[in-house]
Amino acid sequence: MGSSQTETVKYVIRAEFEVEGVVEKPDVIGAVFGQTEGLFGPELDLRELQKSGRIGRIEIQLQSKNDKTTGTILIPTSLDRVSTAILAASLESINRVGPCAAKITLQKIEDVRDSRRKIIIERSKEILHEWAIEAFPNTDEILREVSETLRLARVEKYGPEELSAGPDIENANEIIIVEGRADVISLLKCGIQNVIALEGAKVPQTIIRLSREKEATALLDGDRGGDLILKELIQVTNVKYVARAPRGKEVEESSSNEIRAALQQRVPIEKIKAEPKRKRGKVLLPKQIVESIKGLEGTLEAVLFDEKMKKLEQLPVSKLAERLQKVNEGVDTIVFDGVITQRLVDIASEKNIKHLVAARVSDVIKQPLGVNILTFADVKS
Repeated sequence: MGSSQTETVKYVIRAEFEVEGVVEKPDVIGAVFGQTEGLFGPELDLRELQKSGRIGRIEIQLQSKNDKTTGTILIPTSLDRVSTAILAASLESINRVGPCAAKITLQKIEDVRDSRRKIIIERSKEILHEWAIEAFPNTDEILREVSETLRLARVEKYGPEELSAGPDIENANEIIIVEGRADVISLLKCGIQNVIALEGAKVPQTIIRLSREKEATALLDGDRGGDLILKELIQVTNVKYVARAPRGKEVEESSSNEIRAALQQRVPIEKIKAEPKRKRGKVLLPKQIVESIKGLEGTLEAVLFDEKMKKLEQLPVSKLAERLQKVNEGVDTIVFDGVITQRLVDIASEKNIKHLVAARVSDVIKQPLGVNILTFADVKS
């Protein structure tokens, strides 16, 4: 095949033949042209297709042995898939070559473009490899980058308690207080270097001093341990903001994106201090809730309302958490004779439930912005 023909070829039909006798290549080619002629009109006539360049030169490979001739037929074609399939099937209709009985079987139709794609992909890999080598930084650049990485990841000791800290803790105007050394390492990996660890439940004097001298943000685990440390920080430090890891996760388990998101969503400490006072104030709520409170006291049961204050369901408090896990939408307010726990608050936040009203609230609750928490005592009759 010539080069121009190679550029236009889409498929190659490969067929095997077996002839009961000794024949030559011209005999096979003659049978191919002769016995397919006129089967499907001029549009699929091999001679016309070859004249127009839509099929290439037919190649025959054969060998004779023991009065039999076997071999292969190769037909390159630029026809579409349907026409190529018809042409391939027509070869199998040939039953004689010269004076001898013959059988032709289609072996496969090869998509030449697949081979080209493989060649292109392999060449593209070579080009990319050569490009990467040419663009690779020199040794000085590599050493500088590695040194910078090591500097960012270095944990230092700070203060008389030798607390784990980042290299910028002394000079920074703002600091981030975390719970332990592993948390410091997590923030250093994020490129945050003005970080220092409490390293214990008792707040060190160094942390107390720094919180007075600098603007301090506490980044705490999203568990009960973080809740307890927050209470301690509120009592003895001047921490200005509080950020929390995702509920149920520790800072060291959080991804860089989760850590940055937590810091962006930090809450002023004054807002957290004010929450208990706000809960003690009397709140005017719809009469359906007030009536439910009167009916629920002493029953250990819960009532679910939609946003129009229509009663949806009443059930035992012991089954409330399990039931809320299955809620998809529609529940707006829950009133129950029990204790609002962190688990119920988390479920309510996840299910977009707006109000939780109960007999009591657990001592340490991290309240999401979207959930209003009230006790029976907070509600005006």
